Amino acid sequence: MPIAEILTGIALVQQSVAFIKSNINTVQDIGQIAGQIDDLFRGEKEAQQARNKKAGGGLGAQFGVDTVAKEIIDAKIAAEKLQEVASMIDMRFGHGTWKGIVDERAKRIQEAKEAAAAERRKKLQEAREFEEMIKQIVLVASVVVISIGLFVFLFTVVL
Repeated sequence: MPIAEILTGIALVQQSVAFIKSNINTVQDIGQIAGQIDDLFRGEKEAQQARNKKAGGGLGAQFGVDTVAKEIIDAKIAAEKLQEVASMIDMRFGHGTWKGIVDERAKRIQEAKEAAAAERRKKLQEAREFEEMIKQIVLVASVVVISIGLFVFLFTVVL
């Protein structure tokens, strides 16, 4: 099991920053540390989510000063480490590299959300079309059954 799957939140942020710090001067391109940057973003997101969570646990665990303080401090440390990595990457690969990474990541996330929304709309439309087709089949079948019933009724009345 990769270490990134075991670590969560602030521990993942700290592990990623340590790796980036120790390797930033030896990497030839950003791709060599891309996995650690992904882990950094994921850890920062988890730290922010832990800070913002509203439910779970008992009242003491949820609202205790130690829990609240830890979540807030972890989120601030994660943001601080993210800024530290941004500076290191900009210094190593040129000003604006980090902004480019963040912008491209945001663009890809938005594209993925739009693609998922388009897929949901497509499935909903297909479901509506299927429902309409079933209604038409039932209507035609009902007309056929009624017609046959009337024909049989008229045929038996006449004879």
